[in-house]
Amino acid sequence: GAINESHVDQEVTLYGWVHRRRDHGGVIFLDLRDREGIAQIVVDPDTEESFATAERIRNEFVVMVKGRIRRRPEGTINKDMTTGAVEVLGKEVVILNAAATPPFPLDDYVDVGEDTRLKYRFMDLRRPDMLNKLRFRSKVTSYIRNFLDGQGFMDVETPILTRATPEGARDYLVPSRTHAGSFFALPQSPQLFKQMLMVSGVDRYYQIAKCFRDEDLRADRQPEFTQIDIECSFIDENTLMNIMEEMVREMFHDLLDVQFSPFLRIPYSEAMEKYGSDKPDLRIPLQFTDVADLVAPVDFKVFSGPANDEKGRVVALRVPNGASISRKQIDTYTKYVSIYGAKGLAWIKVNELEKGAEGLQSPIVKFLGEEVAMQIMTRLGAENGDIVFFGADKAKIVNEAIGALRVKLGEDLDLYTCKWAPCWVVDFPMFEETNDGGLTAIHHPFTSPACTPEELEAAPEKALSQAYDMVLNGTELGGGSIRIHDGAMQKTVFRILGIEDEEAEAKFGFLLDALRFGCPPHGGLAFGLDRLVMLMTESQSIREVIAFPKNQSAACVLTQAPGVVDNKQLKELSISVRKPVKEEK
Repeated sequence: GAINESHVDQEVTLYGWVHRRRDHGGVIFLDLRDREGIAQIVVDPDTEESFATAERIRNEFVVMVKGRIRRRPEGTINKDMTTGAVEVLGKEVVILNAAATPPFPLDDYVDVGEDTRLKYRFMDLRRPDMLNKLRFRSKVTSYIRNFLDGQGFMDVETPILTRATPEGARDYLVPSRTHAGSFFALPQSPQLFKQMLMVSGVDRYYQIAKCFRDEDLRADRQPEFTQIDIECSFIDENTLMNIMEEMVREMFHDLLDVQFSPFLRIPYSEAMEKYGSDKPDLRIPLQFTDVADLVAPVDFKVFSGPANDEKGRVVALRVPNGASISRKQIDTYTKYVSIYGAKGLAWIKVNELEKGAEGLQSPIVKFLGEEVAMQIMTRLGAENGDIVFFGADKAKIVNEAIGALRVKLGEDLDLYTCKWAPCWVVDFPMFEETNDGGLTAIHHPFTSPACTPEELEAAPEKALSQAYDMVLNGTELGGGSIRIHDGAMQKTVFRILGIEDEEAEAKFGFLLDALRFGCPPHGGLAFGLDRLVMLMTESQSIREVIAFPKNQSAACVLTQAPGVVDNKQLKELSISVRKPVKEEK
């Protein structure tokens, strides 16, 4: 892949895989491939031994070729290849290893089922597109290391075998042979260790760390994933955010030639109000408009019910020039929002606004009444040719359903105003309510509130945190916060979460101990490396940028993991396996 016209008449030795073999009337052409690219080899009949070898070669054979580089004849130059102006006249061809017929063609444009690709991942990774993604990932990690090294951060490894901690997902447990009946946990993040490194005086830490979460999978989730973990002492959130923003801006500029403007900083409350999401895709210009006050008095209970419920929400989403959306497509969108708990999807097409309610096309206008319908149109700034979608339910359902619809419409109608739209979401609440009426930490229980312990205990549901998330194109790239460095504040947070002193001491005694011995103010952030590379390479899934990923059921198709363990090994671990009982209907 590196040869060019400057090497003409040089003798070279090339090693690689045969990407394609072509027999053109007595002359054999081999496209030889390695991770750097493809070179064309020409084998003439006058080199009898090599020609006979070339006749036996098939796709994916591993070969060595010795020969002379020459310019391609006029009219045969391939401008789509970096090596397209030259070829190698093969004088010696040696088969280093034969290959069975590949399970699928290795051309980039061939569509292959994902399970097949994962089963033969060692073949899938030979495809130039996949190799390029791994190469780009390597560039990203190198760039990040160099940047953080230049900012005085120290690369420190933290343990993989640790103890279970409540961080929002199930732990992967590892049984201990030497401590029968006890278990290690694989880390969901190095959170507590990096905080203790701050107590230790490391001052500025980073690590490209493997993390593990036993949770349901999506396109951007894996049971094991890679995190760019960062922590810093004696720093405030603005300074830390500025350093991280500088790193991301410079990386996109240097690796992708993309120039970012300064990132917008959006309070969490504003993000939820306008977009129904704490990771808004700002490429899409659509925004929510609250209309609960307008529909609260109407007899239409579908709207007035949530409008008069303190936990309800009624929003309108105006889509300019969207009246051309068909009823069939509206039905598709209705089914789509039902995934998020929405019971339906109300809509109004704006045909002739000057005719009042008569110019509005919708089955709900008669229930709203002309006055309210027109008040809604005025508030939205609606124009002829628009369509308006409505969400009316509990606020959580409305935010998720109409927020997802907003993203779906942006994609389907190509409403994007730019290719990249980064921002920070800040001023998160400390807690959110659980289904049983309790409270849980929105980020994690080590996030510092933006108030005193007394104020926090008096009104925990109103407290804001010193947390921040970096968002790009509707994807959370990374999240972090200023941490709690005071033992009294940490115990207060634990109490609010229902973790009493005895339990806190049992689970987090080592952290509480560390806070007693001069813990500096500190904060940090963790980026999802897989998500970051997925976005930068415009891939559809993080599985495309991980060398050996798990499938959607958290299994490795390549190695058939997880697998059954024999009884001897289980006995050494003091474990017996109970077969699951089938549930009765």
